[in-house]
Amino acid sequence: MFMYGKLKPDIITSLIDVAGDEFVFLDAENLDKYSRDETEDFSFLPEVVVKPDSAEQISRILKIANKNLIPVYTRGGGTGLSGGALPVYGGIVISMERFNKILEIDENNFQAVVQAGVITQVFQEELEKVGLFYPVDPASRGSCFIGGNVAECSGGPRAAKYGVTRNYILGLEFVTPEGEIIFTGSRTIKNVTGYSLTQLLCGSEGTLGIVTKIVFRVLALPKLKKILLIAYNNVNDCISSVAEIYRNGVNPAALEFLTKDAIRASENQLGKSFPNSNAEAQLLIELDGNNEDELNSAVQAIAATVEKFSAADIILAEDRNKMEELWALRRSVGEAVKSISTYKEEDTVVPRAKLPELLQGIMDVSKKYNIRIISYGHAGDGNLHVNILKENLSDDYWNTNVKLAIKEIFEHTVSLGGTISGEHGIGYSQKEFLSIALAKEEIQLLKNIKKTFDPNNILNPGKIFTD
Repeated sequence: MFMYGKLKPDIITSLIDVAGDEFVFLDAENLDKYSRDETEDFSFLPEVVVKPDSAEQISRILKIANKNLIPVYTRGGGTGLSGGALPVYGGIVISMERFNKILEIDENNFQAVVQAGVITQVFQEELEKVGLFYPVDPASRGSCFIGGNVAECSGGPRAAKYGVTRNYILGLEFVTPEGEIIFTGSRTIKNVTGYSLTQLLCGSEGTLGIVTKIVFRVLALPKLKKILLIAYNNVNDCISSVAEIYRNGVNPAALEFLTKDAIRASENQLGKSFPNSNAEAQLLIELDGNNEDELNSAVQAIAATVEKFSAADIILAEDRNKMEELWALRRSVGEAVKSISTYKEEDTVVPRAKLPELLQGIMDVSKKYNIRIISYGHAGDGNLHVNILKENLSDDYWNTNVKLAIKEIFEHTVSLGGTISGEHGIGYSQKEFLSIALAKEEIQLLKNIKKTFDPNNILNPGKIFTD
């Protein structure tokens, strides 16, 4: 446990000198706003919120904080699900809201340079205007920041075909906890010049540096899309068909798994009906490409595969509005499930073929502890989001048993060759379970890396590690 300094008036004055009086906030409303994200019901008040607009300003802030041992927390869109941006020791929150510029779109080299505060969907839509495509697609893409995607190495539904954030980063500008501004990586596809700090920063959850600018590689926008919505009367048949679809040579852009409980929650949230909502489970499958015949062949291959698993109904959507409607229903599921009651959300991931065993283990835990669990997620890459709901359970029962249930789910996940976070990060909420997934020697090596970057432990302390 580090002993942090007090945020004295002279430090506040220094922060105002850096960012300007209008971008330094001490009022109760702003402190409350930046005390929480989308993680359960956690709330930790910062002492001050600062909104810089350049790497140079962040550098000066970090030098002030490092000298005075003040903890600093970087804030993106506030959509995190592991408490990664929560100011658990107070201190300074640096909001990246003013880093909101797309600096360059290089159509010839299929690259883009983006500031960390750009909203993911805004970036995607600007690329689409010139026929380019950034496939990383978190559920919160309409509000999450690109810098937060880098911090968590976001994935989303299209990771099954296209990979995750780190697969698209060529270079980063970041500020170290001691205030040094560094550019790592290059604008070339190949680069083995020294250790890859670029890859190390991606997924480091804001604990090693503050990313200010990102160089992405991007793709050509696929011209064609189709969506299949496949209903099953048996959950195990549904989840077991996933690996077989891939074995039969189909590579969907996205393949999402939804249980009836998840679909019903979405319907209640949006006030709209989901097709075949009485089915026990459904798969939403997106296909994309540039050849109509190839997509039609993929549709036929999927239909033939799922017929062997007793699929009850198949809906094919080719109209843009219908496809967007189905995706809107899917994207609403997370928020809808969380609105039911107090909850804990876990982010399990296993090799794709192990999904039936993972789901059965989750169901066994649900039955053992008499706790309702709603699972859904990115079946195409083996990533299930597990929402454990308190509902009418007493506080004593919930507080006693929920961590036991989570521990058993994580242990089961790891036993299947999986791990305890696919895309949400460890952050604050999962750090006590880290040793289930990683050996003590690996954890110590990670701590050594953190100490090298941040010897005074001022940047996003209280995350990933329990001490």
